[in-house]
Amino acid sequence: MKNFIKTLLSSESSFAPLILRVTFAVVIWPHGSQLLLGWFGGPGYSNSMAMFGAFALPAMISFLVIAIQFFGSLFILFGLFTRITSVAAIILFLGMIFKAHIQVGFFMNWSGTLQGEGYEYHFLVIGILLVLAIYGSGKIALDNELYKKIK
Repeated sequence: MKNFIKTLLSSESSFAPLILRVTFAVVIWPHGSQLLLGWFGGPGYSNSMAMFGAFALPAMISFLVIAIQFFGSLFILFGLFTRITSVAAIILFLGMIFKAHIQVGFFMNWSGTLQGEGYEYHFLVIGILLVLAIYGSGKIALDNELYKKIK
Protein backbone atom coordinates (compact mmCIF):
# COMPACT_ATOMS: atom_id res chain seq x y z
CA MET A 1 0.00 0.00 0.00
CA LYS A 2 2.86 2.36 0.85
CA ASN A 3 4.39 1.83 -2.60
CA PHE A 4 1.03 2.52 -4.27
CA ILE A 5 0.67 5.81 -2.37
CA LYS A 6 4.26 6.75 -3.22
CA THR A 7 3.52 6.07 -6.89
CA LEU A 8 0.45 8.32 -6.76
CA LEU A 9 2.46 11.14 -5.16
CA SER A 10 5.64 10.82 -7.24
CA SER A 11 6.18 13.21 -10.11
CA GLU A 12 8.56 14.39 -12.77
CA SER A 13 10.93 17.08 -11.53
CA SER A 14 9.86 19.62 -14.13
CA PHE A 15 8.16 22.98 -14.35
CA ALA A 16 5.93 21.83 -17.23
CA PRO A 17 3.32 20.16 -14.97
CA LEU A 18 3.33 23.28 -12.77
CA ILE A 19 2.46 25.39 -15.80
CA LEU A 20 -0.36 23.00 -16.70
CA ARG A 21 -1.63 22.98 -13.10
CA VAL A 22 -1.79 26.76 -12.95
CA THR A 23 -3.41 26.97 -16.40
CA PHE A 24 -6.05 24.40 -15.45
CA ALA A 25 -6.85 26.09 -12.13
CA VAL A 26 -7.01 29.62 -13.57
CA VAL A 27 -9.58 28.44 -16.13
CA ILE A 28 -11.61 25.92 -14.10
CA TRP A 29 -11.71 27.42 -10.58
CA PRO A 30 -13.80 30.45 -11.66
CA HIS A 31 -16.35 28.04 -13.16
CA GLY A 32 -16.46 26.13 -9.89
CA SER A 33 -16.84 29.44 -8.05
CA GLN A 34 -19.80 30.32 -10.24
CA LEU A 35 -21.46 26.99 -9.52
CA LEU A 36 -20.73 26.83 -5.78
CA LEU A 37 -20.66 30.45 -4.63
CA GLY A 38 -22.48 32.39 -7.31
CA TRP A 39 -19.36 34.45 -8.01
CA PHE A 40 -18.57 35.91 -11.44
CA GLY A 41 -22.27 36.05 -12.31
CA GLY A 42 -22.79 32.35 -11.65
CA PRO A 43 -25.91 30.62 -10.39
CA GLY A 44 -24.65 29.54 -6.95
CA TYR A 45 -25.07 26.14 -5.34
CA SER A 46 -28.87 25.81 -5.14
CA ASN A 47 -29.47 27.03 -8.68
CA SER A 48 -26.61 24.88 -9.98
CA MET A 49 -28.11 21.79 -8.38
CA ALA A 50 -31.48 22.62 -9.96
CA MET A 51 -29.83 23.22 -13.34
CA PHE A 52 -28.04 19.86 -13.22
CA GLY A 53 -31.28 18.23 -12.11
CA ALA A 54 -32.81 19.46 -15.38
CA PHE A 55 -30.12 17.36 -17.13
CA ALA A 56 -31.45 14.38 -15.16
CA LEU A 57 -28.22 14.13 -13.17
CA PRO A 58 -28.52 12.50 -9.75
CA ALA A 59 -27.87 14.87 -6.84
CA MET A 60 -24.59 13.13 -5.91
CA ILE A 61 -23.24 13.49 -9.46
CA SER A 62 -24.36 17.13 -9.54
CA PHE A 63 -22.54 17.74 -6.26
CA LEU A 64 -19.39 16.08 -7.64
CA VAL A 65 -19.52 18.26 -10.76
CA ILE A 66 -19.44 21.34 -8.54
CA ALA A 67 -16.89 19.94 -6.06
CA ILE A 68 -14.43 18.77 -8.71
CA GLN A 69 -14.49 22.12 -10.48
CA PHE A 70 -14.15 24.16 -7.28
CA PHE A 71 -12.09 22.02 -4.90
CA GLY A 72 -10.43 19.84 -7.53
CA SER A 73 -9.03 22.86 -9.34
CA LEU A 74 -7.54 24.07 -6.03
CA PHE A 75 -6.06 20.63 -5.33
CA ILE A 76 -4.48 20.64 -8.77
CA LEU A 77 -3.26 24.23 -8.38
CA PHE A 78 -1.44 23.34 -5.16
CA GLY A 79 -0.30 19.98 -6.48
CA LEU A 80 -2.24 18.00 -3.87
CA PHE A 81 -3.30 14.48 -4.90
CA THR A 82 -2.72 15.62 -8.48
CA ARG A 83 -3.00 12.25 -10.19
CA ILE A 84 -6.20 11.20 -8.39
CA THR A 85 -7.81 14.60 -8.88
CA SER A 86 -6.81 14.66 -12.54
CA VAL A 87 -8.45 11.28 -13.15
CA ALA A 88 -11.62 12.45 -11.37
CA ALA A 89 -11.66 15.60 -13.51
CA ILE A 90 -11.08 13.57 -16.70
CA ILE A 91 -14.16 11.52 -15.85
CA LEU A 92 -16.07 14.75 -15.18
CA PHE A 93 -15.11 16.31 -18.51
CA LEU A 94 -15.87 13.12 -20.43
CA GLY A 95 -19.28 13.15 -18.77
CA MET A 96 -19.77 16.77 -19.83
CA ILE A 97 -18.89 15.88 -23.41
CA PHE A 98 -21.24 12.90 -23.65
CA LYS A 99 -24.09 14.37 -21.60
CA ALA A 100 -24.25 17.91 -22.95
CA HIS A 101 -21.85 18.74 -25.78
CA ILE A 102 -21.28 15.91 -28.26
CA GLN A 103 -24.58 16.47 -30.05
CA VAL A 104 -23.46 20.02 -30.93
CA GLY A 105 -20.23 18.76 -32.50
CA PHE A 106 -16.57 19.52 -31.95
CA PHE A 107 -16.40 23.29 -32.35
CA MET A 108 -17.35 26.03 -29.93
CA ASN A 109 -20.40 27.79 -31.30
CA TRP A 110 -19.56 31.47 -31.01
CA SER A 111 -21.19 32.53 -34.24
CA GLY A 112 -22.89 29.41 -35.57
CA THR A 113 -26.54 28.54 -35.73
CA LEU A 114 -26.48 25.54 -33.36
CA GLN A 115 -27.69 25.87 -29.78
CA GLY A 116 -24.99 25.13 -27.20
CA GLU A 117 -21.26 24.60 -27.37
CA GLY A 118 -19.16 21.82 -28.84
CA TYR A 119 -16.55 19.87 -26.94
CA GLU A 120 -13.23 21.25 -28.19
CA TYR A 121 -12.66 23.10 -24.88
CA HIS A 122 -13.37 19.92 -22.90
CA PHE A 123 -11.02 17.95 -25.15
CA LEU A 124 -8.24 20.46 -24.48
CA VAL A 125 -8.83 20.29 -20.71
CA ILE A 126 -8.71 16.48 -20.85
CA GLY A 127 -5.33 16.74 -22.61
CA ILE A 128 -3.97 18.89 -19.77
CA LEU A 129 -5.35 16.46 -17.19
CA LEU A 130 -3.91 13.40 -18.96
CA VAL A 131 -0.42 14.90 -18.77
CA LEU A 132 -0.88 15.59 -15.05
CA ALA A 133 -2.26 12.09 -14.43
CA ILE A 134 0.73 10.53 -16.21
CA TYR A 135 3.59 12.75 -15.03
CA GLY A 136 2.31 13.98 -11.68
CA SER A 137 2.39 17.44 -10.21
CA GLY A 138 5.93 18.52 -11.12
CA LYS A 139 7.80 21.16 -9.14
CA ILE A 140 6.42 23.28 -6.30
CA ALA A 141 3.70 20.84 -5.25
CA LEU A 142 2.31 19.51 -1.99
CA ASP A 143 2.49 16.00 -3.46
CA ASN A 144 6.29 16.30 -3.29
CA GLU A 145 6.17 17.15 0.41
CA LEU A 146 3.84 14.23 1.14
CA TYR A 147 6.11 11.94 -0.87
CA LYS A 148 9.11 12.95 1.28
CA LYS A 149 7.17 12.22 4.48
CA ILE A 150 6.17 8.74 3.28
CA LYS A 151 9.73 7.83 2.24
